[in-house]
Amino acid sequence: MKFEQLEFAIRQMISISESEMRELLCRCHLQNFKPKEFLSEQTRLANEIFFINRGLVRSMIVDPAGTEHSIHFAMENQFIADYTSFILQVPANNSLQAIEETETIVMPRAAIDWGYANLKEGHKMGRLIAEYYFIYFDNRLKNQYTYTATERYENISKVFPNIHHRVAQHMIASYLGISPVHLSRLKKLKP
Repeated sequence: MKFEQLEFAIRQMISISESEMRELLCRCHLQNFKPKEFLSEQTRLANEIFFINRGLVRSMIVDPAGTEHSIHFAMENQFIADYTSFILQVPANNSLQAIEETETIVMPRAAIDWGYANLKEGHKMGRLIAEYYFIYFDNRLKNQYTYTATERYENISKVFPNIHHRVAQHMIASYLGISPVHLSRLKKLKP
């Protein structure tokens, strides 16, 4: 099976025996998504965390007027979920959508709960995943208010390598908090 990348990611976070790893991974499964297919949807309860083996996913919110807002992208070797929904067991505020052919390993709630109950460092793993996501969003929020649109545009490739070749420009503009026309202007200014 294609669980090597997840296994490596987990071993970077916690100490885990071979038998514990097998027990955890047997509770997970592979799932592929086509471009534009939803991994999870706004208003539904998030009961899984996705690990991306291959592909790209965006987290998005649709506002009351029906406008989509890209709030996060996740690439290979990253975890993604609506963590608030997952942790608090409330309906999701955002949807997760595949941008390109995406292969994930789905970690259902049962696998996470098993990890908490049976792995010596299970809670540490969950905390580290949540901490990474919190730090990312804290930095993202600060960047929205402390950097100009030009600086945010220049920095997006550092956070998401090769993003301009993988994601539609209107999604990048939405993520940056600018219009597609403004993004086009910024791109023309860059050599």
